[in-house]
Amino acid sequence: MSTSSVDRPLQPGDRAPNVVLNAISREGKIALDDFRGRSPLLIGLFRGLHCPFCRRHVAAMAQLKPALREKGVECLAVVNTPVERARLYFRYHPAPDLLAASDPERASHRAFGLREVGMDTVMAIRIHLPGELPKPMDVMAMNEFLNKKEGYEITEADQQAMVASGQGQLVGQFLIDRAGIVRWNFTEVLEDGLNTFRAPNPEELMSAASQVAH
Repeated sequence: MSTSSVDRPLQPGDRAPNVVLNAISREGKIALDDFRGRSPLLIGLFRGLHCPFCRRHVAAMAQLKPALREKGVECLAVVNTPVERARLYFRYHPAPDLLAASDPERASHRAFGLREVGMDTVMAIRIHLPGELPKPMDVMAMNEFLNKKEGYEITEADQQAMVASGQGQLVGQFLIDRAGIVRWNFTEVLEDGLNTFRAPNPEELMSAASQVAH
């Protein structure tokens, strides 16, 4: 896959890159160019499935898919988990009809301008989730707690995805129109209170989807 890096997250009006990835939900490849001229696309670029919040983002995208499909918008969830490990996860946690792809090298994230941040920055953040966490925790402790709580077992493949860069990978979602132009985005900012581990507002997303559907 030949993609280039950009120094900031793609913004509305920018042209989306063509990214070609290994499909998780079926055999073969998935390319963004496959959607151009055919349908708008919501692409979610997440960390690996070892990340509890990324698993939730994938589930939220799957829940919104029927409403997005009514507007003619397709969905694609991209995770950094190696393809076979990801297929095993979806076998036990089905997301019917949701297209998913594997990108352990994080090439799609770089192509969309989602940077990596140093672990010192990541570890300085304290996550406070009343009702889910017993106390504010750093990111690693939170992941360990939630994975244990949710019964997610970290495998060697997950470990490889976690240490691939030694840094923290930011995530985001981008709504691309039929012409391949970004029309809406939501990107993570790893600072206390600024979209840290948050998902986009569904109403805002659906409003943007209504605009690109026309």
